[in-house]
Amino acid sequence: MKRRKVSNMLGLAVLAALCERPMHPYEIATVLRGRGKEGDLKIKWGSFYTVVGNLEKHGFIEAVENVRNGARPERTVYRITEAGQAELEDWIAELLGTPDPEPTRFHTGLSVMLAIGPDLVDQRLRSRVGELERMIDDRVAALEKMRAELSRLFLVESEYQLAMWRAEAEWIRGLRAELASGAISGVEEWRHYRETGELPDMTAFVKNADEMTAFVKNEGE
Repeated sequence: MKRRKVSNMLGLAVLAALCERPMHPYEIATVLRGRGKEGDLKIKWGSFYTVVGNLEKHGFIEAVENVRNGARPERTVYRITEAGQAELEDWIAELLGTPDPEPTRFHTGLSVMLAIGPDLVDQRLRSRVGELERMIDDRVAALEKMRAELSRLFLVESEYQLAMWRAEAEWIRGLRAELASGAISGVEEWRHYRETGELPDMTAFVKNADEMTAFVKNEGE
């Protein structure tokens, strides 16, 4: 991924909003909230004004006027600059065209799940599927409502997220079934190790035990 002068995804959202028209920060935040961008970008509103300031510092946005509405404090209206438009387009192109190699929290959890017992792993995976199913139902209901008001062009990110949740839930169901049936070798050895602390025979976990034994031996020398 390219190293950017403003890397916070909130900066991307601000630039995209200012593509439509000049706005002051409060108006930008209102637009982002109204369009549900908090769910798409994991927005941390505490850094919002810092991000706006950084975008201005690096020439991606510029102040065009100060406005006052009644007794409210004066607000600075910003517009996107030519450099900001170029940055926005390049950032979007990168996000759409380059797979993200960063592991997710779930990926990390799977990578170390042997540190807890298989029964607890199954319990937590069952809980995760239940939460995913709730999220899927909520998103389906929300999409049905939004489709009556918006073109699909404004909903593709929600459709993508729904597809990912469904795929993840299906994959987890398959994993749980294989762990329960013993289709994945080594589950009983894993359980025995967690219950007794006795290291299992590595032949239960690797296809070539001789290579694994040699690797472990060399690592210890």
